[in-house]
Amino acid sequence: MIAVATVLALVGATGEASAQEKVFRYATTGDILGLDPHSNNEGPTNAIKANVYGRLIHRAPDLSLEPDLAVSWTNRSDTLWEFKLREGVTFHNGSPFNADDVVYSFKRQTQPEAQMAFALSTVADVRKIDDFTVEIETRGPDPVLLLNMPNFYIVDREFTEDHDAFEIVGGAGRGNFINQHANGTGPFRLVEWVPDDRVVLEPFENWWNQNRRTDNVDRAIYRPIGNDTTRMAALLSGEIDLAYPIPLQDIDRIGAEPNVQSMQGPELRTIFLGFDQHRDELLDMPGTGRNPFKDVRVRRAVAHAIDIEAIHRVVMRGASTPTGLMVAPGVNGFSEDLNTPYAYDPARAKELLAEAGYAQGFPVTLDCPNDRYVNDEAICTAIVPMLRRVGIDVALNAQSKSLIFNKVGASQGYDTSFFLLGWTPGTFDSYDVIQNIMTLDGEARGTWNCGRYTNPQIERLADRIAVTIDADERVELIHRLFALHKDDVGHLPLHQQALSWGVRTDTVESVQQRPFDDVDLRTVVLR
Repeated sequence: MIAVATVLALVGATGEASAQEKVFRYATTGDILGLDPHSNNEGPTNAIKANVYGRLIHRAPDLSLEPDLAVSWTNRSDTLWEFKLREGVTFHNGSPFNADDVVYSFKRQTQPEAQMAFALSTVADVRKIDDFTVEIETRGPDPVLLLNMPNFYIVDREFTEDHDAFEIVGGAGRGNFINQHANGTGPFRLVEWVPDDRVVLEPFENWWNQNRRTDNVDRAIYRPIGNDTTRMAALLSGEIDLAYPIPLQDIDRIGAEPNVQSMQGPELRTIFLGFDQHRDELLDMPGTGRNPFKDVRVRRAVAHAIDIEAIHRVVMRGASTPTGLMVAPGVNGFSEDLNTPYAYDPARAKELLAEAGYAQGFPVTLDCPNDRYVNDEAICTAIVPMLRRVGIDVALNAQSKSLIFNKVGASQGYDTSFFLLGWTPGTFDSYDVIQNIMTLDGEARGTWNCGRYTNPQIERLADRIAVTIDADERVELIHRLFALHKDDVGHLPLHQQALSWGVRTDTVESVQQRPFDDVDLRTVVLR
């Protein structure tokens, strides 16, 4: 009996399930980048964190804000907020939650290495008033403070200190103890993370909202399956219950299969190209002392050389929305008037290159993930001949997102000349992309501004947008900034991709699809 019990325990630890358990198996293109809630800011990684860690405020499935670890909040002045904290909450290890954890989490999340620091960039201090009251003081009026609170993850101070894990270690796959182990207050607790294979979560039986739980999942197993064909086969065979994204060419096939259906919807993510505008010499042009991308005429040439409609029609099979802006409709600050992409005009592209002194073109490497966005490598593959046609000799470097994100990001010194990324404003406000992608000068700005683009006028406008409360005035400032950025071709937006999920209807009764392209396990009901 002892031997059998031991075997069963081992089977459970490796992700297998007993017959009576309701097990939800789901997969997307790549693994999470780590478990540290303050380190990486990346879609699938954030989705797992959000199931495990509590925040003061949670974004509900209908995208409204609702209390989580804070039960109420009051704006005491333009720069001072008071949050009343929930009592009786425990972390997954049994430690009680209180104001000390909030103060500690603020200090930890605002370290320079923390990609999540953007969410608290306007916060000057978080003070404990008593065990269940904190004050948040901002450096100036912050119109989006509450919108950022779902990105403020609360960690257990004692747990983190006991494992000497206060310091953030940036970069995918890197990190300290807290990047390999999780202890939150969220509805699911971590059972195990086997990198590149699975993340296993189970419901936290002492979750503060346990009595109002709406999911019925006994165990959730997240799997990275990078190959589209393999992911589809796993869905169709019943090996997994949900897959995202499903290949666009397989949507009709899904509809014809019994017990499987596709789920499609709009996504807020904008796919874009970025350029190294910082180095005086392009990495691909050693010894020349030249960086073509520092010349706006070259960036405009790239914009005119790429046929965005062809990418929409052929690569994305119509399941994308070509865009001229870095934000999607539905994000506060979007402007229809500014949303027209640069016209496809190869002849004009050649003229601009000649005017800039690059009539013979130049070599450059395009860094591109191949397991993060819908048809990401195919998009980059399509771009290569478009640019070669006007004389830009592009070499494609398509790799797993963990390698590309490290290469183009801060952890490897922005080791890139030309890259493709995507961005979803987690606050539903344009300042999110302005802060993280389009500026450098300011607290927690430019965390993913991999080409180090900066424009003094845009930096000044960003400063004003950050503290302007009047909604109309603020939107007008955002539009001015977007117009400058578009004229600069600071980045080149391509399209917003569409959500494309496949779900088994014989095992999943319901799941909510949010425009973040994430899976909130709180919304999963199994049959």
